[in-house]
Amino acid sequence: MNAIAAEIVSAEHDALVPPHGGVLRDLYLPTAEAEALKRFSASLPQRTLNQRQLCDLELLLNGGFSPLQGFLGRADYDRVLADMRLADGTLWPIPITLDVSEAFAASLSAKAQISLNDTQGTPLAVLTVEEVYFPDHIAEARAVFGTTDRTHPGVAELLDRTGPVYLGGTLQGIQQPSHYDFASLRHSPRHLREWFRQHGWHRIVAFQTRNPMHRAHRELTLRAAEQVGAKLLIQPSVGRTKPGDVDHYTRVRCYRALLNHYPKDHAALSLLPLAMRMGGPREALWHAIIRKNYGASHFIVGRDHAGPGNDTNGRPFYDPYAAQQLLAAHRDELGIEIVPFPAMVYAANRDTYLPQNEVDAKDEVRDISGTELRRRLHSGESIPEWFTFPEVVNILRERHPANAREGFALFFTGLSGSGKSTLAQAVLARLLETGSRPVTVLDGDEVRRHLSKGLGFSREDRDANITRIGYVASEVVRHGGIAICAPIAPYAGARDEARQLVQAHGRFVEIHVSTPLEVCEARDRKGLYAAARAGKIKGFTGIDDPYETPASPELRVDTSQRTVTDAADVVFAWLKSEGLA
Repeated sequence: MNAIAAEIVSAEHDALVPPHGGVLRDLYLPTAEAEALKRFSASLPQRTLNQRQLCDLELLLNGGFSPLQGFLGRADYDRVLADMRLADGTLWPIPITLDVSEAFAASLSAKAQISLNDTQGTPLAVLTVEEVYFPDHIAEARAVFGTTDRTHPGVAELLDRTGPVYLGGTLQGIQQPSHYDFASLRHSPRHLREWFRQHGWHRIVAFQTRNPMHRAHRELTLRAAEQVGAKLLIQPSVGRTKPGDVDHYTRVRCYRALLNHYPKDHAALSLLPLAMRMGGPREALWHAIIRKNYGASHFIVGRDHAGPGNDTNGRPFYDPYAAQQLLAAHRDELGIEIVPFPAMVYAANRDTYLPQNEVDAKDEVRDISGTELRRRLHSGESIPEWFTFPEVVNILRERHPANAREGFALFFTGLSGSGKSTLAQAVLARLLETGSRPVTVLDGDEVRRHLSKGLGFSREDRDANITRIGYVASEVVRHGGIAICAPIAPYAGARDEARQLVQAHGRFVEIHVSTPLEVCEARDRKGLYAAARAGKIKGFTGIDDPYETPASPELRVDTSQRTVTDAADVVFAWLKSEGLA
């Protein structure tokens, strides 16, 4: 499969009728026109896209999101929320939108064109803006995810990190995003379809995953392919998945090792640059449509497909088989056959894997959860061959060596005068007197003097300050260290952005120092609150600028009710209970 790119014949950039129905829309311009548009794009308003937006743009341009030809306008958006359909009635379950700030939207003229760029400033496409509209994010969360619980990563992204204005319009593609990793495994829908045609693959069952694959996954995919008489396409999401997931570099190495355990010429591996929303049933329907666009004739839907786990009350967000039921209800118009499959479990007495619904009372069922697997990797304890293959274990052990200490960040947030900096120093002392791990302190005032020098106190600058803190903390955590952060961090969205940055590499522990405002004012030695009350300081947190109270921090500590020593005891005891100290 690594030679796919070399075997593909070039194709014209027009609509392609795929082998299993529908039209594949490739939005890239021919070379000469793309070069002319690239030169023209330098004169347009510039927009640097974030990771989710870049993933969406790539799949819009290469046809993975066919039949879409750009970001949704209001009519399409409203109907997707209400009915999982575009305005013309086409089945489409997930809104694909370009969110921006109010300031950026206000700067645009009617029918403006925008250069959409990657993080290096490279123009990838030009968007002709046809609509500017204000969505209701709460209503969108309820419609798409069925909840407004921020424990759901898709909801947290939407409510806390998504801009308040959407731009709808059509796209013209200039060039593909650059990917320097696993280049031979990255294929457009057009290229993958052509490879299938050249190799005589007419029935292809696709498998979606965001985790390393083990023996149970191999058995499931083999049985599903055999059941429908198809070849197997393993197509993992490598754009963005759930926070805390194994990084895609490690996962892809595991997938490549696993390929050797399939029959020859039976399975192929290709990477999907998808930003998952973890939207359960709706997302499963979306995954099926995307795989149809990539040329698959069948799609495997397992238990709790694209589910994010449990809500704040410990209950699953979605019924485990809701996705299978939703896809079955739309099978006649999907254009791809659905292969529902139960979870596979290992029956030790039979020394084989079985579908969960075929297990009887005499079977001795064994399993290793993700948590248990991580524990065994950390401790160096053996991982049985019935669970996974030795090659996969070796790759996971390289990424997670035994007895290695995972980095983490302690993020103290609270009003000025709440005692967060003092508490952070007390916790720092405890960590240093009981261990030898490297600790980096990112105190709010110190960061302002050095890392964020030049930033003011507008909402935008405050968010930038917290993002910088989050980035530095993430680098400390990535190298196994401890970062202690103590900014005011008044806005939930910026705190959540810092969480996302850190959780890509380790634990993020939000500690809300919840000391009441009146106590903070009474402690004010610098007279800042008094100056703010008198109108001499504008935009002061807690007076004329809001502090958005953390909804679900890992810890909440009120220093008006405890001494600093007692509060540090609470924090340190929690760290010990979590194995972090």
